Amino acid sequence: MELIEGIKTRRSVRKFTDEKISRDTLEKIIDAARFAPTWKNSQTARYIVIDSRDVMEKIADEGVMGRAHNAGIIRGAAALVVLTTTKGICGFEPDGSFSTSKGSGWQMFDAGIAAQTFCLAAHNYGVGSVIMGIFDEREVARVIGLDDSREVSALIAIGIPAQEPGQPRRDDVSDYVRYIPE
Repeated sequence: MELIEGIKTRRSVRKFTDEKISRDTLEKIIDAARFAPTWKNSQTARYIVIDSRDVMEKIADEGVMGRAHNAGIIRGAAALVVLTTTKGICGFEPDGSFSTSKGSGWQMFDAGIAAQTFCLAAHNYGVGSVIMGIFDEREVARVIGLDDSREVSALIAIGIPAQEPGQPRRDDVSDYVRYIPE
């Protein structure tokens, strides 16, 4: 798949078949995702792949703040990927001070790039994905036994798409850009 085609055809997939995703395919996706750019090349993103139905049920029951829609997506996915990042690195100097006025905001910026790169790589291998932002970070961390030095940045449900979602309406290019001088 060509890069621009992949960017333009990747969709958030919320309905999946029962087909499992091989570890080989998952490792190919993560291999590509690890090339996502990061603040000062810090490379703090890590991917915890959950394909245990029991653990996924526990997160669906206790980790999505009562959001039935998100719980249903998790229950229907082949696997759930918990994107984690290391705390206190992105945006920080060695002495603990912030490098820029963005403060620790770089951590979520990097997590967003990592999540999108993961989803584009998944799309390339025929794996659908949806990034879910509504979840109880502490509860998910507890369920998966996450170490205190790491933070849950996103949940990504993945699987073989059961349907091809349509393309959402997009604004015109002219709505996205401003040139200086005009």
